[in-house]
Amino acid sequence: MTAFSENETLLAPLPKTLEEFMVWQQTDGFKYEWNNGEIIQLRGMDIKQLFIFEVINDIFNKKEFWKKGTLVAEQNIILNDVQLRRPDIAYFTKLQVQHGRNGETQIPEFIIEVISTNDKPYQIEKKITEYFKAGVKVIWNIYPEPELVYVFTSRKQVQICMEDDICSATTVLPEFEVKVSEIFG
Repeated sequence: MTAFSENETLLAPLPKTLEEFMVWQQTDGFKYEWNNGEIIQLRGMDIKQLFIFEVINDIFNKKEFWKKGTLVAEQNIILNDVQLRRPDIAYFTKLQVQHGRNGETQIPEFIIEVISTNDKPYQIEKKITEYFKAGVKVIWNIYPEPELVYVFTSRKQVQICMEDDICSATTVLPEFEVKVSEIFG
């Protein structure tokens, strides 16, 4: 994750507002988030993160949760007037998708971040705070290397799951539970 200042040059002039950021044309192959004037460069999902997304998506589909909504990878999510984040995975209900189609900003109630070696602890905590302030109800932070999942239902309520522990999103999706061992195959 890299932050850019106004003094740095990219292929296009740096945006100064969220509105400018939304139409900003970058052609360097990276993805970006906007945080109150700060442009944050992301690498996008690597092969391990993609594998985890695929496993979770398969479980989601096999349990027929697709009838209620959809899991989306790296979707732009406007959290408020000055923040656009791009979580690794976000769950949107069918109603939210319809409202989004009509141009209404939608906040997913369930977000999954697959933590990479580039993610810094203070940045992870910052995002957790931002997500809950915006209305997210469940966050899973998945750590591939130690094969752990932190399941947050608030900033103060976190369950650390490993091995055959159950990760739950039942606050948002009743009966959506996954064993950690299933996530890492």
